[in-house]
Amino acid sequence: MSENTATAATPETGDASTTTDAVTPPATNGAAGPADAAATPATDGVTGSPAADGPAEAAASTGGRVALADIEEAMKDVVDPELGINVVDLGLVYGVHVDDQNVATLDMTLTSAACPLTDVIEDQARQALTTGPGGGLVDDIRINWVWLPPWGPDKITDEGRDQLRSLGFNV
Repeated sequence: MSENTATAATPETGDASTTTDAVTPPATNGAAGPADAAATPATDGVTGSPAADGPAEAAASTGGRVALADIEEAMKDVVDPELGINVVDLGLVYGVHVDDQNVATLDMTLTSAACPLTDVIEDQARQALTTGPGGGLVDDIRINWVWLPPWGPDKITDEGRDQLRSLGFNV
């Protein structure tokens, strides 16, 4: 079984730490997302749950922090290495949460739990969100790989469908 790692700054120390998520479905609390309260603290002022309609509808506004629409737009620079379509239009981003330390937690899934390219997607997401003019949108990211609800072609946006059709896929 392969494992995925993500690095995030810890709220207590600001130090970087590495977390490891096995490629198996996490326990859920009855909602469509993980029960890991540490990944989305109740005190961060941001709520939301995975939604098939996209990350903008999957989380609430962050107030004075970065706008979730800006994060969603930046994530369109993250391209699935096998399909060549961005992860937002593929429907792989289920939710976005930004904590008080300006660390974004992305609830994401993959088209297959056996995808060998999670490191590439994580690197692209970190690059898209933490670099650029003024240092980027957020200070760091953490990707919380989730498997419920399972990804399906119904999660692909209309724009994503158009892109796939232009590549010869029948969607």
